[in-house]
Amino acid sequence: MKVLVALSGGVDSSVAAAELVAAGHHVVGITMRLWGGDSDTGCCSVADVDDARRVAQQLDIDHLVFNFSDDFDTHVVEPYVQAHRDGFTPNPCIECNRHLKFHRLSERADLLGFDAIATGHHARIARVADRWHVQRGADAAKDQSYVVHMLPQRELARTLFPVGHLTKAQVRDRATALGLRTADKPDSQDVCFVTNTGGRSAFLGSRIPFRRARVVDTEGVQLGEVDAIEMVTLGQRRGIGLPGGGPKQYVVGIDVAGATVVVGDEHRLDHTEMHVRQLVWADSAIEGEVLVQCSAHGTPAPALLDPDGTVHWHEPQRRVAPGQSVVFYDVTDTYVLGGGIAA
Repeated sequence: MKVLVALSGGVDSSVAAAELVAAGHHVVGITMRLWGGDSDTGCCSVADVDDARRVAQQLDIDHLVFNFSDDFDTHVVEPYVQAHRDGFTPNPCIECNRHLKFHRLSERADLLGFDAIATGHHARIARVADRWHVQRGADAAKDQSYVVHMLPQRELARTLFPVGHLTKAQVRDRATALGLRTADKPDSQDVCFVTNTGGRSAFLGSRIPFRRARVVDTEGVQLGEVDAIEMVTLGQRRGIGLPGGGPKQYVVGIDVAGATVVVGDEHRLDHTEMHVRQLVWADSAIEGEVLVQCSAHGTPAPALLDPDGTVHWHEPQRRVAPGQSVVFYDVTDTYVLGGGIAA
């Protein structure tokens, strides 16, 4: 089988390619140039491209580099900036997976005549009642089913996750045994186009004007100000312009149009239902009992799901920042049913 494997320059994708070679497939590595600016958080740097090329040489496979920077700007960077401008908390890594690391990779595989695509994600693919589903990875601590929840049937049917059955320790052991240069390379962290040195503030501040906003309590009494409402997230406690020493206050509301941030006690973040928009399904739309996960490594909670995307929690849960991804799992917490964006 001809497999186009995404080589990011990290240990997981390196071992994924090695596993495919060992299985006897015809493997070609592809590295995507996505972000052309500064990067010190991994995944998009020049050093990562070089590591991917060197790993391909070690495995004796061809290596291609494709420039998808325009697509990255259109589908990831610009929506990220716009979301902050509008008062949402986006998840750019999921949008990168949705539009670039799977959709564009799949298109390029079609163009070049490949049978399958592969990545180093810690997830598995299962066939349930003649339909494909993303399944949790074997390593619960590294499971990435949440970030690949959006894959449709066509892409699920031709996607391989060669390290999904391995723990992270096993991946590193295999990389070490093969002498791969990425064996001890740290995992990439955070958003690749936001540098550790500058952070979100520097990145967003160079692209949009920041607006000052009042900080008020739930009765409307002003308590302080923030310099940039675009930097405020639901549930935030620090950096919201309040003096120390008093009771803990959390952001419980953000009114961008009114330039107002509302703070209150932590219990005001609890809710019994939420709405999820932009729904996607592994198969057809589902309703009824599900487990709902609201962050990459969050604990799934049981809920009743309505056809319109309304989630009714069995027990009150902390509110999810609008813009974050919400993923539905079957009641056994084994495979993905679908997901969407918190409204």
